[in-house]
Amino acid sequence: MSAKNVVEAAKRLAARQAVDQQITPLLKTHAVVGIGSGSTVVYAVERLVEVVKESPNNLSGKIFCIPSSFQATQLITEAAPYLVLSNLSTHPKIDVGIDGADEVDKNMILIKGGGGCLTQEKIVAFCCKKFVIVADYRKKSEFLSEQWKRGIPIEVIPLALKPVQMYLEELVKGSDAKLRMAVAKAGPVVTDNGNFLIDWIGFEEKCDMDLLHEKLVRVPGVVDSGIFSQGMADCAYFGMEDGSVSYRELEKK
Repeated sequence: MSAKNVVEAAKRLAARQAVDQQITPLLKTHAVVGIGSGSTVVYAVERLVEVVKESPNNLSGKIFCIPSSFQATQLITEAAPYLVLSNLSTHPKIDVGIDGADEVDKNMILIKGGGGCLTQEKIVAFCCKKFVIVADYRKKSEFLSEQWKRGIPIEVIPLALKPVQMYLEELVKGSDAKLRMAVAKAGPVVTDNGNFLIDWIGFEEKCDMDLLHEKLVRVPGVVDSGIFSQGMADCAYFGMEDGSVSYRELEKK
């Protein structure tokens, strides 16, 4: 099996097990499920549709889903009539949410935003009674930046781009605050909110990520950072190279 196929198999395995163990027990008529973004979430939605189809309680068309991005909206829409597209105005309280991550450390602190949806993902996560992460083995770390080398994604209002870049590079000498550029179009990546993304590379490893996040979001023009603080995610499933699934959960204090 090619390396790419191993990764895809790992993603699918983690997503399906997470749905079976964390979402399926909570499914009932009018249950609300938050749907994240990224390639692993595609497999989660695939499994969720199967569960709804097979439900002895006839849940088809009775599960409301809240998207965290345009991609998630499409996934839910394409899953009709089994899943129903909703929004936070109608369903501000979410029973359970599922999403991917760029990296998860041993304390269940996350880096997200590699796909550019970090702010909306964080809003949906905040509304979830339970928030579940699914990923492959490349995203499992002891500390952030051990595996993920593309920096902390930071969403910024276009007007504030240069001042924020200067602030970040002065905050940590030698760091690089790069404007994320698009691949298939000329110019920068534009988020679903109409903003730009900075990838901040070279931040201090093993620092207090919660304090760093608080410092970042106090900067005028910063919409949010890709640091998901400890306590946002309840558990994580990692599909491993050997076909097993590794489970990690937030320590209860």
